[in-house]
Amino acid sequence: MEEGIANDKSSSSGPSSGPGPCLSKYVDPSSEESHRYYLARRNALEMLRDRGYEVSLEDINLSLQDFRTVHGEHPDVDGLRISAHHRSDSSNKVKVVFFGTGKVKVNTIRSVAAEILSQETITGLILVLQSQVTDNALKAIELFTFKVEIFQITDLLVNLTKHALSLRHRVLNDKEKKALLKQYNIEDKQLPRISKKDAVVRYYGLEKGQVVKVSYRGELTESYVAYRCVW
Repeated sequence: MEEGIANDKSSSSGPSSGPGPCLSKYVDPSSEESHRYYLARRNALEMLRDRGYEVSLEDINLSLQDFRTVHGEHPDVDGLRISAHHRSDSSNKVKVVFFGTGKVKVNTIRSVAAEILSQETITGLILVLQSQVTDNALKAIELFTFKVEIFQITDLLVNLTKHALSLRHRVLNDKEKKALLKQYNIEDKQLPRISKKDAVVRYYGLEKGQVVKVSYRGELTESYVAYRCVW
């Protein structure tokens, strides 16, 4: 296996295979609305689990039929919300909120935030949208004291980390990062970079300065490992 700081045979986006399949093939056309919400909520739960949050396997493994039994063919988005505590720090709590198809305006954002904060204390908020966010709403989000992430529902129809062509990413903890930098006698800014806008970086909710180990094994080649610093 070849391992190093950088390797041209490894990239964050994976091998090129031309245009990907249309996401509509993952959605049941007979009841598209409930299926889209089902897929997005399940993948949001998996995303939280992969970030280290406590989520129920029962919720993740809920079948589409059982989801429709609970939420109906036209789910109420408020009933789809998710709350989760981090496994290593119970004070770290994230909330996932789904929105309908209408444009998200500043009053909507303020109303949702006020409602949540009146009931619980959170350190992170994930908004799953189906439409555009107004500029005023984005400005309001910037004023929140906790981290806010925005995903379009189409971002969550598929768990990108499960894709057959996806590179394997593992987030290094602080101890592992220090050991890596010491091994190569470098600073983190000297590592190859990966953008905060990268889909995998967004999936794991990574921040600037965090390091990921990227590995890839080709069908006819050896394994390759490289490291990337979020920038």
